Amino acid sequence: MTSDPWTGDVEVGVRAWMGEPPPAAPPPVDEQALGPDADPESVARKILLDQLTGQARSRKELSDKLGKKGVPDEIATRLLDRFEEVGLVDDDAFARSWIASRQPGKGLARRALAQELRRKGIDDEVAKEALDEIDPADEESAARVLVRKKLRTLSRVDDTVATRRLVGLLARKGYPSGLSFAVVREELAASDRDAPDLP
Repeated sequence: MTSDPWTGDVEVGVRAWMGEPPPAAPPPVDEQALGPDADPESVARKILLDQLTGQARSRKELSDKLGKKGVPDEIATRLLDRFEEVGLVDDDAFARSWIASRQPGKGLARRALAQELRRKGIDDEVAKEALDEIDPADEESAARVLVRKKLRTLSRVDDTVATRRLVGLLARKGYPSGLSFAVVREELAASDRDAPDLP
């Protein structure tokens, strides 16, 4: 049994069925036209600049990206050091910027922000300095905004369930339990509801 030359290739099969000749083979790759391989340092520099376009990134994020792209460690370290020297990579500034966007935007408390910064590779001491700049009044205000917004969706549940859900919401956002209970109790009272004492 002879096998058809077009078996497995749909385009060739359709052409054969319609009585047309098979498509021409693609021309061979001209290795000289491609030129020499790109310089690894130039490639790494372009990766870093692309990553930094539009948003700041931590040194660890950039290092991880270079590693995934196969950039040798010595080149990555040298370039990241140079980018730090000229201020393009700055973990202090990154931490402050991250907090400024996540704290009011997502309503995250210090503990949740610290975990995010740790995942981003920010040194604990650098993160602590940036987190110490958060005004406790701003943190409490963010908690109140979260509770008020969620409270509007809890009109059909009793006060005990509402309290548990609101305190749970704040816990997931990293707020300490003392602050969470105080804010929830006050916001429920402001809505003519009563927060029961939870164990």
